[in-house]
Amino acid sequence: MNKAHIWLRAETKPQEQRTALTPNNAKQLLDAGFEVTVESSRQSIFSDRQYQDIGCDIVQQGSWVDAPQNAIILGLKELPEATFPLVHQHIYFAHVYKEQQGWQALLTRFNQGNGKLYDLEYLVDENNRRVAAFGYWAGFAGAALATLAWANQHAGMQPPLKDINAYSDKSQLMATLSEAIEQIAVKPRVIVIGAKGRSGKGAVDVAKELSLEVIEWDLAETQKGGPFAELNDYDILVNCVFISGAAADGSSPAFINHEILSSKQRKLAVITDVSCDPYGAYNPLPIYKECTTFKSPCLSIIEGESPLNLIAIDHLPSLLPKESSEDYGQQLLKHLLSLGDTSTGVWPKALALFQQKVAETKL
Repeated sequence: MNKAHIWLRAETKPQEQRTALTPNNAKQLLDAGFEVTVESSRQSIFSDRQYQDIGCDIVQQGSWVDAPQNAIILGLKELPEATFPLVHQHIYFAHVYKEQQGWQALLTRFNQGNGKLYDLEYLVDENNRRVAAFGYWAGFAGAALATLAWANQHAGMQPPLKDINAYSDKSQLMATLSEAIEQIAVKPRVIVIGAKGRSGKGAVDVAKELSLEVIEWDLAETQKGGPFAELNDYDILVNCVFISGAAADGSSPAFINHEILSSKQRKLAVITDVSCDPYGAYNPLPIYKECTTFKSPCLSIIEGESPLNLIAIDHLPSLLPKESSEDYGQQLLKHLLSLGDTSTGVWPKALALFQQKVAETKL
């Protein structure tokens, strides 16, 4: 099997310090006979020197546009905006298959250049399960921010979070949380919905590491249908359930609503919606209509003496770029190692979906 040339594109999205290929993973590709080129990046959590020291070629940021045509361009987030035809094979999260803004223009560029897209979101196994995901660290970061927001609420801060920056590693984040919690006489009670999934496990682990009481809900606890008034008994709610369709009876009950939240007995003070689908028809938390950001992390759902804030950031793993990149990169690595033959493994299905979507732009 021929060994591919993988070209790691520098991320340009603001505050995106994650990468799809860590220095450790790059070394494993080099050891397997691959050629690995890495674009210089000032914002990556990993330095150019770390890649250079293990034998990667370091090139100028953005030079992928002039890369050899056989190079496979690997990235994480969207390409910089442009109009020129795309001639390479690309691997990244393109966010164009659900007719998101600009989807036709991007796919037309691939069609014009005869390039190919292997979308990371749609690399799936024989059971149509994604082979690599950031889910665990999304849940971990979501629960961490909810805990910090709760502590800041009790300290009188409003909004309880603003201008968030990524942490250098998990230990720095947990030290910040521990210090914040220690300043409060009481400890928050946490409930995680979707606790058995990847995101849910990450959220639960935060609570356990901080020795907080955590209740774990999953399908058995939610199958009766909401809304669930008992959620008001907890201080922090972390939702890790993404609902893509109605129930068998056609219903789509919410986990919580404004009527329940208006109760005078409400203790619930912070909600993190890890699944973050405010625009979807089946959003189980229909109490907000927009995502939040690292700059403005919290929406104020209820103000006053008993405030309720909601966090809905759609790139939560960026809070911990080192651990989330290491975890994701290790999941992806075995599939990158098969790139010498894209007619096998996860690649044919991803290519077929790309070709289907390109055809739809011509209708």
